[in-house]
Amino acid sequence: MTQENGFTLPILDKAVLDRLRDELEDDEGIWRLFVQDFITQLPRRTERLRAALTGGDMAEAVDAVLSLRTSSQMVGAERLAAIALHVEEALRQATGADPADALPRLAATYQRRINQCGEQTRNLLKALLRDRPNKTS
Repeated sequence: MTQENGFTLPILDKAVLDRLRDELEDDEGIWRLFVQDFITQLPRRTERLRAALTGGDMAEAVDAVLSLRTSSQMVGAERLAAIALHVEEALRQATGADPADALPRLAATYQRRINQCGEQTRNLLKALLRDRPNKTS
């Protein structure tokens, strides 16, 4: 589990989703679409990061991890965002090293955690959408 300041981060921070809904002026349809888009795009984002890391492509890895982190933060996927931040920091530390050597090691270190946390996050978001009545403004 990822920790920040000694506390275990939640997989999903529903307060972030509530703030997002407020920012969308309580438009439930747009909010649901936003969350569903995250769910749909998550496997592509994690696969893009895996391919960049295992392929030793530093520029693509940085772009992929930033995409994963920021999209995760926007839906309150706190633990996944924190893992992505750790990968981002590791990529910064790997600057100057041989990417063909360093990046596959990062994939080996982080990919399983990313996949597991991503799946947990997707399941929680799907349940949240399923359990919320679909009301329109």
